[in-house]
Amino acid sequence: MDKLLVVLFLLFTGFNGYAQTGKSDSLLNVLKTELRKSNLYDQAKQTHIDRLRTQLFCADTFNFHTQFRLCEQIFEEYHSFKFDSAFVYVRKMINLSSKFHKTDDLVHSKILLGTILLNTGFYKEAFDVADDIDSSGLSDTRKTDYLILRARLNAGIAEYNNDAYFSGQYYQQSQADFKTAETVTPSNAFEQTINLAFLPDSVKQRRLTPDFFFNTIIHHPLTHHGIAMVSTRISYAYTGYDRIMFLALAAISDVRSSTKETLAIFLLGQELYKLDKTNDAYLLIQEASHNARFYGTRNRAVQIETMLPLIAGKVIDQKQHEKDRLLIGLLLFLIVAVVLFFLLVIYRKQMQRIKENERMIKEKNGELEKVNGRLWESSRIKEELIGLFFKTCSSYIETLDRIKQRTLHNIKLGKYKDVTQFLEDVQVDEEKENLYTMLDTVFLTMFPNFIISFNALLKKEDQIWPKSGDTLNATLRIFALIRLGINEQEAIAKILGYSVSTVYTYKMRVKSRALVPAADFEQKIMEIKFIDSYDH
Repeated sequence: MDKLLVVLFLLFTGFNGYAQTGKSDSLLNVLKTELRKSNLYDQAKQTHIDRLRTQLFCADTFNFHTQFRLCEQIFEEYHSFKFDSAFVYVRKMINLSSKFHKTDDLVHSKILLGTILLNTGFYKEAFDVADDIDSSGLSDTRKTDYLILRARLNAGIAEYNNDAYFSGQYYQQSQADFKTAETVTPSNAFEQTINLAFLPDSVKQRRLTPDFFFNTIIHHPLTHHGIAMVSTRISYAYTGYDRIMFLALAAISDVRSSTKETLAIFLLGQELYKLDKTNDAYLLIQEASHNARFYGTRNRAVQIETMLPLIAGKVIDQKQHEKDRLLIGLLLFLIVAVVLFFLLVIYRKQMQRIKENERMIKEKNGELEKVNGRLWESSRIKEELIGLFFKTCSSYIETLDRIKQRTLHNIKLGKYKDVTQFLEDVQVDEEKENLYTMLDTVFLTMFPNFIISFNALLKKEDQIWPKSGDTLNATLRIFALIRLGINEQEAIAKILGYSVSTVYTYKMRVKSRALVPAADFEQKIMEIKFIDSYDH
């Protein structure tokens, strides 16, 4: 047995536990693989034929047996491969048999001629050949071959006519010829086992399953062409996936034997079409059509040409349905994409609004923090200044009270000269300077970086530094009051004891030398940090 056949058997016997659907699908996959290698099988067959033809060309023309054997071998290669060539060599066999008066070989050759005419659809010509054979005096082997030819002819013409009245008569004659052939040459054990497949289902024993017949075919020593013929015959006993299993095995064997007069692949395409496996059916029917044209099978070509448009139409319908589904899916996708796009746009706008609102909130919070900082700073400054005010006032009230008591005491005693001397000892300017010094000390405590920050606004050569590190000079004192929030020049003049024009002159002189625009100078002064603002 061929190694590939053994591998195939091992492959499929390992699937006994699986459904027949699985087996048929596996066989279909093997068939598709083999179809892709069909050219290699055809080339190998043609190479073998060419060798036989070379031997025939070199054979002795007077040696009947050598010529007849070679013609028969070439015919066997061609009879299921190419009708025209098979016809040529069977005619050579007939001519040789007539020329050398070999009656048995002549009958054998005519039966072979009738067989290929039958396979090709030349029913009338095949009947003419059968009628031309004298069946009397034939050996059992030749008579059996003759009866089988007649039986197949009647079955073939019945199938071709497909008429209820005439086809019935042909089928009856076909059955009668088969029965007669069985009487002349009874079936062997293998053939009897195969015939069990056609028993009624109620009579079949449990062991006569499709797997039983499948394994029987695989184990029996048959050629690829023999496997195809037996598998095709058994397929008529089953339906559905069981039939597909046998037809697929037959089609695989036909491909491997380069059988172009193939019935199995056509029947397999029909079954797959019935089961709505349209794509596979279309592939196989196309292959059957190619084989029919290659071999020259007219009757099969007619059947295929009738079947092919139906399958092609269904394939087109399915593809159109798939196209429609794809278009619907694409349309739904586009709708979803558009909806998502608009949602994304809305979401983006919302996010932008949220971000804008967050930015505005941050700005407002920043402004509020600045306002709170200024309020807090103003509150602290006021606290410090109020404290300074009450402390100073308390000190001056005590001083005035002391002066009052002492003055009244001296007046009561009549010491008017001492009163005058005592009042003259009171140094108003000194007290005023002490007040400024106290004010400077409190201010620099609140704004320790004021002098440095103030001079940072001026050029180095124009910077103003106090002579004492603990007090301010007149210019610095004016801008210190501005930093405390006292902006009116009249108020500054009264506090410092200057005229308004003097205060104005001091301010303009400093602004003219500033590194920043004069209009922005006082704002920069207001930005000088309060001592506690770093920790606030």
